[in-house]
Amino acid sequence: MSDVAAIQNLVQKQKELKREIAKIIVGQDDVVNQILLSIFSGGHALLVGVPGLAKTLMVNTISQALGLDFKRIQFTPDLMPSDILGSEILDENRQFKFIKGPIFSNIILADEINRTPPKTQAALLEAMQERAVTIAGHHYKLALPYFVLATQNPIEQEGTYPLPEAQLDRFMFAIKLDYPSFAEEVQVVKSTTSVSDVTVDPLFTSEEIIGYQQLIRKIPVADNVIEYAVTLVSKTRPDNPLSNEFVRNYLDWGAGPRASQNLILAAKAHAAFNGKFSPDIEDVQAVAIGILRHRIIKNYKAEAEGISEEKIIEKLF
Repeated sequence: MSDVAAIQNLVQKQKELKREIAKIIVGQDDVVNQILLSIFSGGHALLVGVPGLAKTLMVNTISQALGLDFKRIQFTPDLMPSDILGSEILDENRQFKFIKGPIFSNIILADEINRTPPKTQAALLEAMQERAVTIAGHHYKLALPYFVLATQNPIEQEGTYPLPEAQLDRFMFAIKLDYPSFAEEVQVVKSTTSVSDVTVDPLFTSEEIIGYQQLIRKIPVADNVIEYAVTLVSKTRPDNPLSNEFVRNYLDWGAGPRASQNLILAAKAHAAFNGKFSPDIEDVQAVAIGILRHRIIKNYKAEAEGISEEKIIEKLF
């Protein structure tokens, strides 16, 4: 199949995928779209939302529709790295045997990742970066495709260990999950308080997803689009000559080079989802808020005046 035909096929398949997900998940189109962009770009996502907004159900449904294995890890203050990675035990023959932890799956939901200490957070983030884990001197490759969706509760601060900026930077997208609209909530209540036998059909194989990830990386990008993405990221840095007065007033720190890389990868996926064979500046802008919101650090003035990350990013356009 040619690359052109493959992109046309991807457009059709992702429409079918969204229809399949919509059997279970009501609304949340932007959230689902950003999660799919992240998966097909080979990245990871951080989902920020209050409890009860179907985060676990959403990830489970997406994994079923993609035909991938799914594991959920509930992060708690007493969770140890071995609870995630696995551990060695002595078997009946007095030989050490490795028992794999829940990290050995295609899609991992790291629920409330900021409730566990940094040592345990780091165990997961190493696997995210390397797609492998090392235990007792043995190197274990993780099955591809591999995707981590971590969740954080934005309102509870007591007993949490916020992710350091360097670790936040490993996530391609930070996705905000809002309350459903009135009509959507009515539909949710109707569907979840009655008998339902809706099933989600798998539409992909692991090999197909890896193939589409490679296809997205092959998409050509014009120099002016790459320069636009790099300029956009440079503008977030208060000490950069390209930044404006608004940024210097409200930001302490800007995004690093990984943001520029992720902007282009996500823009390629966004273009492919819309049947385009090369991304343009509009594709970069479409993914910019999700890519940049967790990579910029506001100062006290921005906090005091209630200036959001989204407003700062929109000013950069």
